[in-house]
Amino acid sequence: MSAPGLAPVYALLAAHIVSMLGFSTYAALLPQLRDAWHMSNAQAGIVSGMFFAGYIGTVSLWTSLTDRVDARKVYLAGAVLSAAGGAGFGFIANGFGSALLFQVLLGIGIAATYMPGLRLLSDRIGGPAQSRYVAFYTSFFGIGTALSLAMAGFIAPAYGWRAAFLVSAFGPLVAGAMVVLLIAPLPARGGERLSLQTLFPLRAWQQVLRNRGSAGYTLGYAVHCLELFGSRAWMVAYLAYAASLQAVDTFPRPAAAIAAVVNLLAVPASIVGNEVALRIGRRRWILLVMAASGTCGMLLGAAPASPWPLVLSLLVVYSMLVMAESGTLTAGLVAAAPTELRGAAMGLYSLTGFAGGLAGPVVFGAALDLAGGAASRSAWIAAYAAIGAGCLAAPIVARIAAHRRPPRGRDGAHLA
Repeated sequence: MSAPGLAPVYALLAAHIVSMLGFSTYAALLPQLRDAWHMSNAQAGIVSGMFFAGYIGTVSLWTSLTDRVDARKVYLAGAVLSAAGGAGFGFIANGFGSALLFQVLLGIGIAATYMPGLRLLSDRIGGPAQSRYVAFYTSFFGIGTALSLAMAGFIAPAYGWRAAFLVSAFGPLVAGAMVVLLIAPLPARGGERLSLQTLFPLRAWQQVLRNRGSAGYTLGYAVHCLELFGSRAWMVAYLAYAASLQAVDTFPRPAAAIAAVVNLLAVPASIVGNEVALRIGRRRWILLVMAASGTCGMLLGAAPASPWPLVLSLLVVYSMLVMAESGTLTAGLVAAAPTELRGAAMGLYSLTGFAGGLAGPVVFGAALDLAGGAASRSAWIAAYAAIGAGCLAAPIVARIAAHRRPPRGRDGAHLA
């Protein structure tokens, strides 16, 4: 495809990054807000997870709409809602209850930009290049996350945490304007009127799940998201704890900026991982990486008192491993889903994946509390083990399932 033909793809990738500007603002400020609002670790995790409650509660609506109306309009609506969530934190939030509300609103907004943005991209590029650019799109989620962390990490110390949220609200508005102004509309699609059946297309989802490839990638995405978003939500808190254990105050600061760099370094792992998967088979790559990330997470949990270069090295490796199957899972789902069911498949995939994202921060925080609290070294091992358990179990589940079906092709379309 020529460079001019790729211009809409590049615009979507750029919009995707800035649409995420408010995504990790709360995570960057979690230790500060937890203490200021007198929350337990479990409560802090619940606030983080409520983003995904908003996401999974509405993603079916947004993805179903992309089968019927111009996806650019869906994207713009999500951008406005995301901005409202960030502004709500900046102007109004004052405790656990109000934080829940605005995290939900942020989740609703990003539900209307993330998968509809992927639909906009996949509808405008096909063939072998589709898998590559889908992997770029999913991995750019990490760039947006890094930008969000960095922005909050630099603005909050100088101007306060409310200012960090207010600035984050501008990102989605810029993204919405980019999509509407730079992406040409496609011919209108026909479609039935929205109803409960179209919002929750159980029959279409059943057809998607009958396709073993689609079902496997969907389940794998849920496990992946639980580990990914659980670890990201608590990364700044982990770094702050590790810094407190150093004999000399030499640990790099601020923690949010370090977390941003780590997230940025992890981005290429998804892109490179997808390229490796295309050569050795998606199933083999995904299961290998999941086992490695689950193991590395427990090593990281045991390491906060280690010399800081070792702590940061482990954190970078772990973050890369967590990201390494992300693009492969999404590209596999797009390739496996029948074209006429692609919207429903993306909706179900996103729904189950972000249900894992909802559970991840809560599981991590609850494990911290149950194992002795954030000041206990063993509690961090337990927390990382809790969010990595699904990834560690994936190869075992896949092996058991392999004995119950016919042999599979080299591409590894089936995960379970």
